[in-house]
Amino acid sequence: MATPIQGRVVEKKLWTPRLVSLRFEADVQPFKAGQFLRVALELGGDLVGRPYSFVNSPEEWPHEIYFNIVEQGQLSPRLAALEPGDALWVNPVANGFLTLDEIPEVRHLWLLATGTGIGPFLSMLKTDGPWRRFDKIVLGHNVREARELTYQDSIDHLLQRHGEQLSYTPLVSREHVTYTLHGRIPINILNGNLEQHAGIKISPADSHVMLCGNSGMIEQTVELLAERGMKRHRRREHGHISSEQYF
Repeated sequence: MATPIQGRVVEKKLWTPRLVSLRFEADVQPFKAGQFLRVALELGGDLVGRPYSFVNSPEEWPHEIYFNIVEQGQLSPRLAALEPGDALWVNPVANGFLTLDEIPEVRHLWLLATGTGIGPFLSMLKTDGPWRRFDKIVLGHNVREARELTYQDSIDHLLQRHGEQLSYTPLVSREHVTYTLHGRIPINILNGNLEQHAGIKISPADSHVMLCGNSGMIEQTVELLAERGMKRHRRREHGHISSEQYF
């Protein structure tokens, strides 16, 4: 493992009392959109770190992470307390295989996230790669409350640039909101609402599904898609589903 290096916070955004974005400067090695790096703080004389996905694209500066404050967590409340100018530590080498170069050629790309899992998908969509490769891209973001539908400025910008290719579907599970689908991603796949909203079908013939977020969503979605003949993608055995589990 590479030796951690020091970075410095340049901006903090508190989206809700529990959702935070941090932008920071650090001499991180080149990475691929969709990857993560380990961010740490010195606590009790030790470096305590966790993996966080990049929200920024590889061409953007400064770096950005998006995370949920775990109330009794050792690290996240302290990260959220940082202010511009404060120091943090990062592993300069990124990791992770939730990247576009890992998936086969298909026509339709489905990016389905819960909560902060939208971060790596935004990193991907800020690059030119997906718009050259896919006829249609669906971004589904599932949250509990409408106020957690974050990064709307970034999404609006993507829709303005790629409106014919990009379909954005917000899903809210604990409120009924007119401009969103109600309920969780698996339910909206099962009842057909997600595909109806996107205007295309999830099919093993022309679709690849990338999942990022909580384990329950990922497991249930994989089970539903398996009923359609879709399977997990592996380097040695091409499939239709890639995933990154956050908790």
